[in-house]
Amino acid sequence: MAYTRGNLAVKQNTQQQRKSAPQQVKETTTVVTRRKELPTREKLLYLMSVIVCVVIAGLLISRYADIYQVNRNISSNNSQLSDYKLSVTELKLKKEKLSESVVERAKTEGYVMPTTDPIRVSRNGDGQ
Repeated sequence: MAYTRGNLAVKQNTQQQRKSAPQQVKETTTVVTRRKELPTREKLLYLMSVIVCVVIAGLLISRYADIYQVNRNISSNNSQLSDYKLSVTELKLKKEKLSESVVERAKTEGYVMPTTDPIRVSRNGDGQ
């Protein structure tokens, strides 16, 4: 008796039985479908549509960059304008302070107030 994988109860096949038993082979077939290549016109159509999309995207991006630059310039101009307004108000205050002290300083320097009648000079040379 043959010892088959640890089991003595297995019946041993003889060579005659092996040869006489028809062996069944399972045949498998696969269906292969080939896809036809795209026509040249269709390829060009796809290429042109991609190019158009890229151009439009480029234009949009450049427009957004221009808008961003303009907004940045506006904000910098606004900050400069506020600085200029502040300096103008400071200069106005300084002008008011100086205009108040002009009369007092002129009197201390010896300035005399002019008469109310203006001086007239004739063209003839008369003096009147």
